[in-house]
Amino acid sequence: MTVSETTAAVGAEALRPHAEDAFADELKALAAADDRPRPARWRLSPWAVATYLLGGALPDGTVITPKYVGPRRLVEVAVTTLATDRALLLLGVPGTAKTWVSEHLAAAVSGDSTLLVQGTAGTPEEAVRYGWNYAELLAHGPSREALVPSPLMRAMSEGMTARIEELTRIPADVQDSLITILSEKTLPLPELGQEVQAVRGFNVIATANDRDRGVNELSSALRRRFNTVVLPLPATPEAEVDIVSRRVDQVGRSLDLPPAPDGLAEIRRVVTVFRELRDGVTADGRTKLKSPSGTLSTAEAISVVTNGLALAAHFGDGVLRAGDVAAGILGAVVRDPAADRVIWQEYLETVVRERDGWKDFYRACREASV
Repeated sequence: MTVSETTAAVGAEALRPHAEDAFADELKALAAADDRPRPARWRLSPWAVATYLLGGALPDGTVITPKYVGPRRLVEVAVTTLATDRALLLLGVPGTAKTWVSEHLAAAVSGDSTLLVQGTAGTPEEAVRYGWNYAELLAHGPSREALVPSPLMRAMSEGMTARIEELTRIPADVQDSLITILSEKTLPLPELGQEVQAVRGFNVIATANDRDRGVNELSSALRRRFNTVVLPLPATPEAEVDIVSRRVDQVGRSLDLPPAPDGLAEIRRVVTVFRELRDGVTADGRTKLKSPSGTLSTAEAISVVTNGLALAAHFGDGVLRAGDVAAGILGAVVRDPAADRVIWQEYLETVVRERDGWKDFYRACREASV
């Protein structure tokens, strides 16, 4: 078996394939149909990248599934930014698909979404710049052979798209090491008296949460190096239901879970509960509500429904019911055992209990809360 065949076989068995592997057929079809100008080292034109994210139909009948459901203009601005010399910052509250969009953008532009720096409080400067193979360093001294390139350094050398997740969680001094890379497109190697210059096609996509403001606030110098695109929460209940349904279907197929008949009804209820508690008002606008401490994001709704689907498949009759999602909703809402539990009980008794057609859901949530 060749290396490429081995890689393909491993990708086929991966629990969560990279975007470029999971949607390889769509990317191939788009590349074949794409006759528009492409920036240097891009696999697709900006138009085709936007089509890949937003979905559409190609002249040969190939259907491109939507990867992101949201305002088209936001995607167009994000793609256009990557075609310039400005880096892209995707900003938004948790669960607004920042990581998902970042991965698919990199897959469509460069064919590789794995050049990733995961931001944490412990992310070292080496993760952004470069490190050393200390055995080689001690044996032969500083050299290119002893140098271990970071994902950003590789992206600069190869004209690829690098990704930085949770930028505002990275310590401020490590963040600042990005300034020269983004402004001068150069990475100095002082130990060798050399530098790495970015080749055409290089760019960076970073993500950051609104909730992380004040953790490690971006300096004004660094923020100026980015074009910021704010990803909003789904504008309508229908849009959020569509997003949750699509992702649950994708995750369910990867886990070999059977499709749940009539699962859409429970998805609608989960989305309704999350939106009402998140917005602090019922869908009809008549009753004001207290919001719990959690984000109740679309990503959490996907997790709740997926877990419910697994319960229905393995411990039920395969039909997704209120009892399958009740425990997951409780876990998502009640993060603070004291304050959030009071908010949840009040919502159950004043809203859910009185809502037509929700008696089964009310009973299931009451049982889960005991």
